[in-house]
Amino acid sequence: MTAQHGSFTIERVFDAPVALVFEAWADMKAKARWFTAPVDMKDVVREQNFHVGGRDRFKGTWPDGHVTDFNAEYFDIVPNARIVYVYDMHIDGVKISVSLATVEFEPAGEGAKLTVTEQGAFLDGYDDAGSRERGTNGLIDALEASLRRAA
Repeated sequence: MTAQHGSFTIERVFDAPVALVFEAWADMKAKARWFTAPVDMKDVVREQNFHVGGRDRFKGTWPDGHVTDFNAEYFDIVPNARIVYVYDMHIDGVKISVSLATVEFEPAGEGAKLTVTEQGAFLDGYDDAGSRERGTNGLIDALEASLRRAA
């Protein structure tokens, strides 16, 4: 049994107010517009309970038949300022990682600066090889596109 560790930080400035960017994380319908796979993945479960102690779950089947399962618990929420959650990921029923994620929101001129920091433990031979950071960058790209459509 092994664990490899990794961390990354992504910063992005959006042409949208902090409250709108925060709401894109807090509201289940808004989050469903961007927090998804970059391919035609079939949702199996999508749940969100956005409060401290609440849980999110996003389970889906990929076109190639693989099933991924994201399970999160919120540990800290400061409206329009910060979200801290812990999540684990499974592929085909095998736990591959456990991560701590911190999402920070702050004004940046007329827009909002978003900072996402993640610290992960990749388990039992799973070699992340940077895919979590690339995937999170893809999600932030999708968030930006969703915010542009909402404007």
